[in-house]
Amino acid sequence: MKALRLSAIAWIPALAASLPALAQHAHGPDAARAAAARMRVHPGVAVTVFASEPDLVNPCNMDIDASGRVWVTEGANYRSTFQKWGKQRPGGDRIQVLIDSDLDGASDKAVTFYQGEEVNAALGICVLGDRVIVSRSPDILVFEDKNHDLKADGPPRKLFTGIGGVDHDHGAHAFVFGPDGRLYFNVGNDGRQLKKADGSGWVVDLDGRETWSHRKPYQQGLVFRCNPDGSRVETLGWNFRNNYEVAVDSFGTLWQSDNDDDGNRGVRINFVMEFGNYGYADEVTGAGWGSKRTGWEDDVPRRHWHLNDPGVVPNFVQTGGGSPTGICVYEGDLLPEPFRNQPLHCDAGPRVVRAYPATPDGAGYSGRIVDLVSAEDPWFRPSDVCVAPDGSVYIADWNDSGVGGHYMADQKLATMTGRIYRVAPAGHRPVVPGLDLGSPAGAVAALRSPNLATRHLAWVAVQGFGMKAEPALRKLWNDPNPRMAARAIHAMAALPGNTQRSVDAALASPSPDLRITGLRMARQHGLDVPRTVSRLVSDPSAQVRRECLVALRHLKSPEQPVLWARLADQHDGKDRWYTEALGIGADGNWDACLAAFLQLRGGIWNTTSAREVIWRSRARETPALLVKILKDPSTKESEKNRFLRAFDFLSGAEKDAALLQLLTASHP
Repeated sequence: MKALRLSAIAWIPALAASLPALAQHAHGPDAARAAAARMRVHPGVAVTVFASEPDLVNPCNMDIDASGRVWVTEGANYRSTFQKWGKQRPGGDRIQVLIDSDLDGASDKAVTFYQGEEVNAALGICVLGDRVIVSRSPDILVFEDKNHDLKADGPPRKLFTGIGGVDHDHGAHAFVFGPDGRLYFNVGNDGRQLKKADGSGWVVDLDGRETWSHRKPYQQGLVFRCNPDGSRVETLGWNFRNNYEVAVDSFGTLWQSDNDDDGNRGVRINFVMEFGNYGYADEVTGAGWGSKRTGWEDDVPRRHWHLNDPGVVPNFVQTGGGSPTGICVYEGDLLPEPFRNQPLHCDAGPRVVRAYPATPDGAGYSGRIVDLVSAEDPWFRPSDVCVAPDGSVYIADWNDSGVGGHYMADQKLATMTGRIYRVAPAGHRPVVPGLDLGSPAGAVAALRSPNLATRHLAWVAVQGFGMKAEPALRKLWNDPNPRMAARAIHAMAALPGNTQRSVDAALASPSPDLRITGLRMARQHGLDVPRTVSRLVSDPSAQVRRECLVALRHLKSPEQPVLWARLADQHDGKDRWYTEALGIGADGNWDACLAAFLQLRGGIWNTTSAREVIWRSRARETPALLVKILKDPSTKESEKNRFLRAFDFLSGAEKDAALLQLLTASHP
């Protein structure tokens, strides 16, 4: 969308080419259908037009409800506070609801749910039954529609406020419903903080830290989790640039994209390991990636994210130049195999919607790129992607020849365009599955939906039935698809008195993903974490052991360093995901954790795996051990900068003494 960044190199010719073409840009439903016909699509699917101007313009973000209706925030007033074109819609931007009443695959009715200045170019919308959460810095707004007439019952109330990035791309982004009944959302690096709804002060997260803490440790873009009422906020990751939207799969695993500084071909997709630092700025000083540092990478795309630094979680996929936008996880079976159970993502710069099929790689993942839809048309700017109740996929197209830099080429409301496309097998007519939320079996059946709004309704209904829903949930737990089983585990664990039994069942599963789900549920519901981790501490899956380490973070327990050491002892010294999980698990208790590890190893520090643990560690003993490594004859010259860089993350008298010892050594 125009609200997004494109590399400076690509932006100049794109803008220049757009200006003379603006007057000739085709407008209206026929033009939209012609554009769809020219798109490149993956074999086995087709693209059709669901909606276009004049029913909507400049779609910023969308959601699809359980009835298959598409909710869209518009950006006719994009950058109206400081750009020359000003406000194109004086009454404020709209939230549009687009309805396909005859189920022919095209919208035949557009309803304005709300219009007002407070939703100008809103970058997020989430439909949760009769609540609609809209994200637009500085506020997170909650609208209600208790009588279900598709009209807001009145002005919105605030869930949070004080978020930076007003009238900016790098502010508040969309909320999404998670399989655990909680809400997930993120803010870009101009957002940075959350204040209470009344503006009275910063939100303090479950870690006891203000959500704006100036590198203690939070900085730059952030990703959060909270209860549906906004309570119990957790800061799950930080130090992104413009993490545009977050997606959560059925196991509770988080995926999002992040945009590089313009022109550096460093756009990335992240698997968000909870409580990780993601390296946009220097962890300690806040310096930008271009500031010279010891041992930095040769290539700029990797250098961009401080990937040489201990304490930075690696990237899942790097995609080059672009303008990344909306993301979801496709857990339907209507699309072809490469897209099933994978993140689906829009990139407005290269004009593509694609998947990133993930393969377990040590404690993390490796991924590849598979295009779903792309176009040569310079006006195609996909801004969001969502999954409908029947498993078809909808793509919002901001539709402009320019993108990024707080600019849009189409600057008059009369000529603005915007499209929603539907992706499904050729000839597939939409289906809106019936819902029976009045019975436990019907509510549990709705948990199978690939559509998040439907699963939210199902979750609420299941929790309302309480233990009456358990028999149906246990049937879902036995589904051969582990994602269905995970949804059942999340729901069962939330039933009063049923948490431990549900977690125990998950921990005994042959599926690593379900064991991870069980561990996450144990954490969420306050079970005995050391006991839970001790059951998995020797798990054959590095991913399960990763999650054990995340669970140990900030745990006030005498068992914590012992369990951590046992997990560290299984590190192969090569898996960077595992290295960073060790760092997360030991945060705040490095002295005890490193001491326990060395004791377990009989004091041996000079192995590949021990060196990796020391490189990542922040204990008082670390500087002296780094000196030993640097002075060891077996340490290659090519490795020394890496260990020298580790000193930059240490402090205190021990560091000073170690550096003095290095100065008097016989080598540089």
